[in-house]
Amino acid sequence: MPFKNPAAPPTLTATGLGVSYGSRRVIDSASFGLAAGTVTALVGPNGSGKSTLLRSIARLHAPDAGSVALDGADVSTLSPRDFARSISLLAQSRPVPGGLTVREVVSFGRHPHRSRWTGQDAGGPAAVDRALDLTRTAGLADRPVAALSGGQVQRVWLAGCLAQDTGVLLLDEPTTYLDLRYQVEILDVIRDLATHHGVTVGVVLHDLDQAAAISDHVVLLEDGAILAQGTPWEVLTSENLSRAYGVRVDVTVADGTVHTRAVGRHNAPRAAVPTP
Repeated sequence: MPFKNPAAPPTLTATGLGVSYGSRRVIDSASFGLAAGTVTALVGPNGSGKSTLLRSIARLHAPDAGSVALDGADVSTLSPRDFARSISLLAQSRPVPGGLTVREVVSFGRHPHRSRWTGQDAGGPAAVDRALDLTRTAGLADRPVAALSGGQVQRVWLAGCLAQDTGVLLLDEPTTYLDLRYQVEILDVIRDLATHHGVTVGVVLHDLDQAAAISDHVVLLEDGAILAQGTPWEVLTSENLSRAYGVRVDVTVADGTVHTRAVGRHNAPRAAVPTP
């Protein structure tokens, strides 16, 4: 996370991206960009390809068509070390490390910045402290990670990504396992990183209202293809969402924010129950 607010933060672009699992194509010709200093939310129903698309950008799943470019340079040409200095990923699930403290786990994020020969990292301690403060885990720094709740562990892993100090941050459902208070805090951190630190953020979210609240750009997927992309107001329409999710979705705008509501059988009028 570039707290130094770089003059030219990176931009990530996917062009004609195709991804398959064996013989099954799961992402088909996806093209979109993550602009510097903005939040791009990837949304869509389960199985639409959101996480696969994010993992492909993060080089965890090689595309079989198309390319991903960072500031115009194909990311496949970057060494693992240079890639890790440029792009960090908070995956959907990570193991809970045993025998390590919170600070030790967050410090793992500094690996690509350490000297190959001496292991020295002059900016490491300060970057770790800032990451702990931003995620409100500084009070847990000396506690074993194995003793934390699921929500606390999620914030620790996010702190590790922030300590990595990259210009591009990719997050796969970062509010999973968090209660409402910490969901709001994590979303505020994400928005702050883009607005005040120029970070390029791509985030997979299930909650459409959360996506509308924090994103500048929304990419809506349906069956591995991009159905729509643009501002939240352009993409999160009743027509688009009803088609993608296969259920009627009502959309309202209040106080400049998009709000969605799925309308199913549970919303239908209920028959009166006779009383004795």
